[in-house]
Amino acid sequence: MITKRYGSKVQSVRVNFDANAMNEVGFQRDNEWSLATDEFEETYEKTEAHELTAAAEGDVQGEAEEKLLESLHEQLLAVEKTVGDDGVLMVESEQGVDYPKTRHTQTNKVVGNENRFYFRFTVEPPLRVAVYRKR
Repeated sequence: MITKRYGSKVQSVRVNFDANAMNEVGFQRDNEWSLATDEFEETYEKTEAHELTAAAEGDVQGEAEEKLLESLHEQLLAVEKTVGDDGVLMVESEQGVDYPKTRHTQTNKVVGNENRFYFRFTVEPPLRVAVYRKR
């Protein structure tokens, strides 16, 4: 289960990575699980921390960005699988502080006799997640 802090509660979220959105790396509350922050801190302890990042490149901007988000999503799911039944995966990146954003550079590439755009995407800063297990 993936969770995130919202004010005085820790709530379960689902991944919402969308290359067409203003904030491509996103999470939406799913209202399946919720716990007060104080109770969460008493019950769980941080056991692992991960910084997830990704990179992708290609001739088509949308496809390159989509590959980047797919890679980041796969990494997140791989970490989530290691959590087990006694823990939760917490998104620790905070909005307005260190929240990940896709960045890109665009260069010109000559293919045959034509100029073509070439796109490189990265995620900066990394998506910070941590594994919390019951004490």
